[in-house]
Amino acid sequence: MSVDTEKKSVFALGFFDGVHLGHAALLQRTVRVAETLGVQSAVMTFDTHPDTLVRGEAVQLINSAPDRAWLIRKYFGIDRVEFFRFTEETMRMTWDTFLDAMCAELGAVHFVVGYDFRFGYRGEGNAERLRAYCAQHDIGCDIVDRVCVDGITVSSTYIRSLLLEGDMGRAARFMGHPHILSDIVHHGHRLGRRLGAPTVNMQFAPGVLVPRHGVYAARALLREGTFSAVTNIGIRPTVSDGDAVTVESHLLDFDGNLYGRMITLELIEHLRDEIRFSSVEELSAQIAADGERARQILEGHP
Repeated sequence: MSVDTEKKSVFALGFFDGVHLGHAALLQRTVRVAETLGVQSAVMTFDTHPDTLVRGEAVQLINSAPDRAWLIRKYFGIDRVEFFRFTEETMRMTWDTFLDAMCAELGAVHFVVGYDFRFGYRGEGNAERLRAYCAQHDIGCDIVDRVCVDGITVSSTYIRSLLLEGDMGRAARFMGHPHILSDIVHHGHRLGRRLGAPTVNMQFAPGVLVPRHGVYAARALLREGTFSAVTNIGIRPTVSDGDAVTVESHLLDFDGNLYGRMITLELIEHLRDEIRFSSVEELSAQIAADGERARQILEGHP
């Protein structure tokens, strides 16, 4: 098999939702093998979760596709992140045809997958079939075993349950990093500015899981640096009668205009549930108290 040297890559295969410690084992192995072979490290993933088409089930995702790519590059230094568009045609592709395309078109010379990885039409491709294919085609292959924390197998499904509970600390322990949300800051209702606590307004991408509603100690990652923040996720019951979920963050030590800029939030700890206050003045006082508690938590958080 002849592949352009500049395209040769070691590929980790998977969906990588949450980019958790189980994924970390694959990605770290991918980087090590790529360095040994003198080729690029790469990830092949899908733009949407396969179950959306295969089972007709909408899967609540931990991260948007751009956030998955950001985490993979930031924490593991992967050279290439390739998104494979998952369509009806993709769903019906046989597992060996998929691998043929990976080798011929993307320069795969070594694969790294998890022990439970399945791919191809009806999930007929698995780790053992991949191993046999690689042996036949003189391609490297690593199959990574499960990773456990506290006797629990690290999985995206378990982490989703933690996020729905608002348990950001335990979720971060299983992911190996804080839960993040990235978005372009847009104009909100400007209530925060009137309350003396101007906020940046963000949204969850369609299909991305909304964690437990409430107030969080958070960090905002900007090109100017990292800033402590207090973030409210919810429907703002004190000032709104609607049910649209908003994400509003007050940056504690930043003064500037962030409208139209992409920022990333790290959600560190759930401070309290969202509640309805009897007055805007009571809400304002609570925002100040939340800010002080968030500052104390974040000062002691690495």
